[in-house]
Amino acid sequence: MNLTTTSPLIAFTVLLLVTLTLPPIFERLRLPGLIGLLVAGVFLGPDGVGLLSADSEVMILLSDVGKIYLMFVAGLEIDLAEFRKTRDRSLFFGAATFAIPMVVGTIIGYSFGMELNPAVLVGSLMASHTLLGYPIVSRLGVTRSESVTVTVGATIFTDIAALLVLAICISIHAGDFSASSLVGQLGALAIYTAIVLFGFDWAGKAYFRRTGNDEGNQFLFVLLAVFIAALGAQIINVDRIVGAFLVGLAINDVLGHSPVEEKVVFVGSTLFIPFFFVGMGLLLNVSGLIATFSTDLFLTLAIVIGLILSKFLAAYITKLRYRYSWQEMGTMWSLSMPQVAATLAAALAGVQAGLLPTSVFNVIIVLMLATSVLGPILTARYARDLPIPKRDPEEDTWEPEEFWDIPATEADLDIAHPFQIVIPVSNPNTQRYLIEFGSLLARHESGVVLPLAIAKSQAHMDEPWLDLALNQSRRLLRRAIEACQEFDVEAHPLVRIDDDIANGISRVAREQEANLIVMGWGLRQGLQARLFGNIIDSVFWSSHCPVAMVRLMDEPINFRRILVPVKVVTPQAVHPVRLAQLIGDMNQATVTLLHVCDRQTPAEAVESFEAELAETIKPFRSICTLEIQTVRDANVAQRILKTARDYDLVVLRSMRRRTVGGLAVSDVTTEVIGGLNCSIILFGEPLM
Repeated sequence: MNLTTTSPLIAFTVLLLVTLTLPPIFERLRLPGLIGLLVAGVFLGPDGVGLLSADSEVMILLSDVGKIYLMFVAGLEIDLAEFRKTRDRSLFFGAATFAIPMVVGTIIGYSFGMELNPAVLVGSLMASHTLLGYPIVSRLGVTRSESVTVTVGATIFTDIAALLVLAICISIHAGDFSASSLVGQLGALAIYTAIVLFGFDWAGKAYFRRTGNDEGNQFLFVLLAVFIAALGAQIINVDRIVGAFLVGLAINDVLGHSPVEEKVVFVGSTLFIPFFFVGMGLLLNVSGLIATFSTDLFLTLAIVIGLILSKFLAAYITKLRYRYSWQEMGTMWSLSMPQVAATLAAALAGVQAGLLPTSVFNVIIVLMLATSVLGPILTARYARDLPIPKRDPEEDTWEPEEFWDIPATEADLDIAHPFQIVIPVSNPNTQRYLIEFGSLLARHESGVVLPLAIAKSQAHMDEPWLDLALNQSRRLLRRAIEACQEFDVEAHPLVRIDDDIANGISRVAREQEANLIVMGWGLRQGLQARLFGNIIDSVFWSSHCPVAMVRLMDEPINFRRILVPVKVVTPQAVHPVRLAQLIGDMNQATVTLLHVCDRQTPAEAVESFEAELAETIKPFRSICTLEIQTVRDANVAQRILKTARDYDLVVLRSMRRRTVGGLAVSDVTTEVIGGLNCSIILFGEPLM
């Protein structure tokens, strides 16, 4: 008997080990991490060492949860705001890149002896796509290019349409086909879709409004919504992944870019979705997969070549319709080529329903491997020639000198507020450098420092523990005042009793109309911090003003060389540049703006980027020496780390990257932070 059938703990431990180790190894080999999970499933399954079984209850449960979670995240990560900007063009390309592969796939399946219903399902499997190359366009800084936003928007159409076809095909396969039953199924599906898209959106907004900052219950609400929608899909004889995808779209606006959204995606990307791909590997029959290249070789070639050509034709028609360039067309073609998330989930659903034979499932695996490798390669080839989009002056209005100011209300128009910096103090060993840094900024801006000490509230205000906390807070504030006086800066100390430290900081900053929050920052980023967040994360998400997370290895007055990596030129991206200039002005330092681009980036694109960056920072009044340096390197993080060896301070912009295709993508900022030995300022702004 398999050990995992008697000890689910063994299976869970093995899955955790595989998820932790294999995806990074395959990504270093320039292969998607999910391929490593599939390989692990094959190795651990019946055709390998036999340690895991796809028929065990634990694997069935985890695979089902992972499949549902995969489609939920796929719907959640679709940027509806970008879709609305290019709605018409996205719908046109979505219709083309769905209909053409759908027809081609149906013809191929029917030509190879399939009945009409399975052939149509094969066509729908080819019609959807996964944006596996999105991290590449993000790295190249062309995510705002119209060709990219149109393709992202088209994903909504193709995934929904493909899943609806899957639902109809399985429904037809499960019962006697008739026109009335088809109409009834479509009617039930339409009602169900409306309930999920509008009902869950309304319920989510109402619940989040009532619960405020209760992230734990909000997280549970999201999970409950996902599985209620999945069960509802089963009730109307529709596959559960349809409900999961629809509920992802429904609560997209509810979650937005909130901490709850980050935790939801993190849990799925770290645990359940990788388990699903390992479970799929367990279902793969190696001998059958090898036989596919002999017995079903022509079917495999027809589907792979048909997919590539049909996606190309859809992109070409869109190019002619909207007069896109060849680079834009190539980008749209390559982004819409990979068949991973929706395709694999739908193929597995078709096999489990008895609609597709295992041989066709093996062909789909080959299709996934071919397109997941070829698609990103072509994306890198075409996207690097796309021009970096210019800022829309009407969309990005900003004042260069007062980038951290908040909009004034009518009551504030007659009140002159000095520049105010809130500095929470809690650690006597690190607060000296924090106060010194804040004091230098405040003196430069003729402002004031607001040292803040938070005492954790108790059930009764006469608790001895509260007295101790208040006394400790006052001692910390006295030291802060003394440090501010050394720099001849006015200090207004504040003590706050609050049941939540992060909320206390954000509330005080809002009450005092602060312009900036400066916080000390450690490097403890373990599982608990990533899953449940920490004080810095919470302040970043909830504050009304920018937050500077500071790790100082030396006194701020000793900073002589400052490095600022710049990825793209946007109003938000140059705010850290302004902060670095202010620090440079205080010390008469040299500020280097480092841009790391792809090795194949044309010289014209580099010159255009440097010219735009120079023009953007030109309005800043600065006395420090400013340099712009562009280097070509495939590994952005390692290049930044190598350059930073000669600098005293690195100023980074805090960004939160969303996962693509259900698997976590390595973050450049995280890698840089982990390797830096000098002082760091991580500059984050509230999401508008």
